[in-house]
Amino acid sequence: MVRVGDGAVTVAGGDRVVQTPAPVLSRVMEVVMPTGRVEAFEAFVADAEPRLRRALTLERGAHLGRDATAEALAWAWEHWDRVQGMENPVGYLYRVGVSRSRGRRVARPAAPAVVPAPGDGVGFEPALDPALRALPARQRAAVVLVHACGWTHQEVAEALGVSRATVGTHLARGMARLRRDLGVIADPDHTARGGS
Repeated sequence: MVRVGDGAVTVAGGDRVVQTPAPVLSRVMEVVMPTGRVEAFEAFVADAEPRLRRALTLERGAHLGRDATAEALAWAWEHWDRVQGMENPVGYLYRVGVSRSRGRRVARPAAPAVVPAPGDGVGFEPALDPALRALPARQRAAVVLVHACGWTHQEVAEALGVSRATVGTHLARGMARLRRDLGVIADPDHTARGGS
């Protein structure tokens, strides 16, 4: 999480919290980045961080998801020139976050990792989290990014480094396995129209 306010900039991820007084950070940023670039990065973070955090939290769990988000945003800061020119920077940063958190393991909490956002008013099937965790990584990523995060097939394809057709295949196979594992019978009309 990146928060600007109270005279400081706070970057939090997992167990790590870094707080820098805003005047100090502003002076450093002005030296490192020309005027206007800092504002562009701050605007990017304000827009991208919630989507990125949601996707990584759903993919990696609450603790690793926050760490992965912080790492991805730190990478974006270090490579801002490159990120700024990307067509789908959130998708790329998703890959950065996944790859940087790949080797880490955290004890699984008793509560499911997939939790609706406060105020959603939407519950979920308790067996969904273990069923998602049982999917192969690419299928799980496609299902979570499309259905839980609302990403387009193109955005997912760019994030995973595959074609849109491959995303469709992973999505169809992942949804079929989830339906089977959860005992859900697909609506024939919905399936015939190309739904998943």
